[in-house]
Amino acid sequence: MRTLLIVLLTVFALSSSAQFKWPNGAKAAVVFTYDDGLDCHLDVAVPQLDEFGLKGTFFCTGNSPSLYNRTEEWRAITKRGHELGNHTLFHPCDGTGQDWVKPEYDLRTYTPDQIVAELKTANTLLKAIDGNTDRSYGYTCSHFVANGVDFTDSVKNIFVAARCDGSIPETMDGYKTWKTPSFMSVDPQVDDLIAKIEEAKANGTIVVFMFHSVGGGYLNTAADVHKQLLQYVSENSDDLYSDSFINVMKYVKENQ
Repeated sequence: MRTLLIVLLTVFALSSSAQFKWPNGAKAAVVFTYDDGLDCHLDVAVPQLDEFGLKGTFFCTGNSPSLYNRTEEWRAITKRGHELGNHTLFHPCDGTGQDWVKPEYDLRTYTPDQIVAELKTANTLLKAIDGNTDRSYGYTCSHFVANGVDFTDSVKNIFVAARCDGSIPETMDGYKTWKTPSFMSVDPQVDDLIAKIEEAKANGTIVVFMFHSVGGGYLNTAADVHKQLLQYVSENSDDLYSDSFINVMKYVKENQ
């Protein structure tokens, strides 16, 4: 009997030590990220985030018309705790099967040095807006190979963390903060998005949402769906830890 008790206590201790500890007893983390630096982020997403006291990360391309035309508004949201992340200057992607990728911005023809130079220049531009030196990165199209060379190691040296696509992690063991999986939201029902949160809760892990347009546009999420999702997270804040991508990734790195 005593031997069985010792075994059970040992298993419990190992299980407890393996379970990742989120702040304040939360069961999972939720992160809201938005790609490409669009007007609808300022007009729809940010006001909704602010309404519920939540923070978003906006992966902005350097050539974003909104970033150029509304620079002061982008600067202002960072003072309210939102994050500007690096999304390159020109949004280069692997053009395989993607006719919209211009030849000059095809990662198949980029050299590794070229993409690194572009990332560093984009960091300079963003620092001029928000004054921050720590930065996170959103892989464009979730691609990380330039001219046949994986540039992940360079990303690890330049950024605090980086986001790509992928499924909800089953465990935080071995979680890669330089290639974090995320769920891309395209014309979802709110129940689809909530289901991702519940999956992360069941696993004790994290869901990173990847949005593009909010309230109309390409790869869209309807404004009311987006708002309902934020309301759900706000109403379940005891169970859910939510912050900007860079802050959550810093917490993960410090507690892995």
